[in-house]
Amino acid sequence: MSAAPVPPEHDPDRYLDHLREEFGIRVVRKEDDAFSHLIDRLLRVVTFGAQRQYIDRYFTTIGRTFYLPTTWDARDPRARYVTLRHEAVHLRQFRRYGRVGMSLIYLLPFFPLGLAWGRARLEWEAYAETFRATAEVYGIDAAAAPALRERVRTQFVSGAYGWMWPFPRTVDRWIDEVLEEVRGEFRAASR
Repeated sequence: MSAAPVPPEHDPDRYLDHLREEFGIRVVRKEDDAFSHLIDRLLRVVTFGAQRQYIDRYFTTIGRTFYLPTTWDARDPRARYVTLRHEAVHLRQFRRYGRVGMSLIYLLPFFPLGLAWGRARLEWEAYAETFRATAEVYGIDAAAAPALRERVRTQFVSGAYGWMWPFPRTVDRWIDEVLEEVRGEFRAASR
């Protein structure tokens, strides 16, 4: 979004170091990882080709491992910071529920594809952080921008995450609620 210098509080490398200290994470590049390529092939099959960007676009957290997409280094540092904030939520979820618990929540209730309430709730918690981090980095108008709303809505209702919650109005209500919370946080901070 901008080529201006990144303030320290939004520096993705600094935040990644913080996450390494807190969680002991490891970082893997998807293009070099056989497991990521296997997941990519499986996702292409189970989503009938709707998820074709797993290796190139999607950052993935499994346990304490970050799997970076091929486009990671080309992204604006602020965008990387926002993504890391989202993924830090998943790290905390893995710590809270454990690997087995996260797998069960993410993959089972209700169905693995189309109407996966557990996956939707886990992702919603992380996307709420995406809106917060976007507001902190770019301003509240950027967090409320139609383009971000559409991008997040698409993750829920499309094959990107296996049609995990194919109800756009419900997703829009979730977005409205989190944006109201973020606006309230910004108002409180400016007092």
